[in-house]
Amino acid sequence: MKAWISGGCGFVGTNLAARLLVDGHDVTLFDDLSRRGSELNLGWLKRDGNKRLTFRMGSVTMHSEVTTAMKGADVVFHLAAQTAVTTSLANPRKDFAINASGTMNVLEAAREMAKPPIVLYTSTNKVYGDLLDFPPVECETRYAFGLGPDAISEKQPLVPYTPYGCSKACADQYCLDYHRIYQLPTIVFRMSCIYGPHQHGTEDQGWIHHMAKQAAAGKEIRVYGNGKQVRDCLYVDDLVEAMLAAVEKIKVTAGQAYNIGGGPENTISIRELAKMIQSPPFDLKPYQISTHPERPGDQKIYVSDIRKAKQDFGWAPKVSVPDGLERMVNSWQTTGSK
Repeated sequence: MKAWISGGCGFVGTNLAARLLVDGHDVTLFDDLSRRGSELNLGWLKRDGNKRLTFRMGSVTMHSEVTTAMKGADVVFHLAAQTAVTTSLANPRKDFAINASGTMNVLEAAREMAKPPIVLYTSTNKVYGDLLDFPPVECETRYAFGLGPDAISEKQPLVPYTPYGCSKACADQYCLDYHRIYQLPTIVFRMSCIYGPHQHGTEDQGWIHHMAKQAAAGKEIRVYGNGKQVRDCLYVDDLVEAMLAAVEKIKVTAGQAYNIGGGPENTISIRELAKMIQSPPFDLKPYQISTHPERPGDQKIYVSDIRKAKQDFGWAPKVSVPDGLERMVNSWQTTGSK
């Protein structure tokens, strides 16, 4: 298989590329190296001089660059994105150019090929907005769903909130429509919180990695709101397994959207994570937590209903949050992603 990964030097792209190379596939990374840590990730992937690995410098905002770099691909993993809600609020035009227009460039480049590739797009739970239909119940250390389901399914209407949610929802729907109208074999993953090696997280995006990193350095952790916000969390190796399984079952998955996360069994709040990383086996350094006003678009609780993915391509998470956190912290010794 010849795989093309936009944003290939980012967190998910690096882990995906490493797995594809181990499995003997040809991998082209397409990245503008604008995100902090991407050059370090590229260096890590190139460390063994694997001849199956190719790097192409470029941006998804440039259609000509995408078209040239994608030639010959069998499968496209479109991961390149502007990933932070806060950045979208500060610069919505740039957010749209990367997430919406950039995705259009990828879809058009794929459609124009003599043999169009499979296109897997990584969307986000933010396309569902603030989920006001399910008012949360405040508990001691976390929020819980009140009336309604215990997880959000793909049947939930898209009601994006913030420019980031809007740009990702736009791209999400274009991917699905390109299958309906042009028969392009597209797959959409609406992802929850992903974490693991090579992440280089910040307080705006990648919060599990960021909190653990700050604690390891004994630095301050800023919490926005009361810290009871809940997400279902997925270790990156499980995400990679889902991607490969969905591509393998393309006759079933083409034109489908899937909520991909840890599911109800792998949820954690900010407060609960703070307690976990101070306990064995982590015992990270004492640190100070400062509280700040809640940020726009921050869902109080989001949990993925992942039953459709299990039904269609036999996937379910294998790594628990405590196990995944331990793996991530241990990986810092060998990957340099801390």
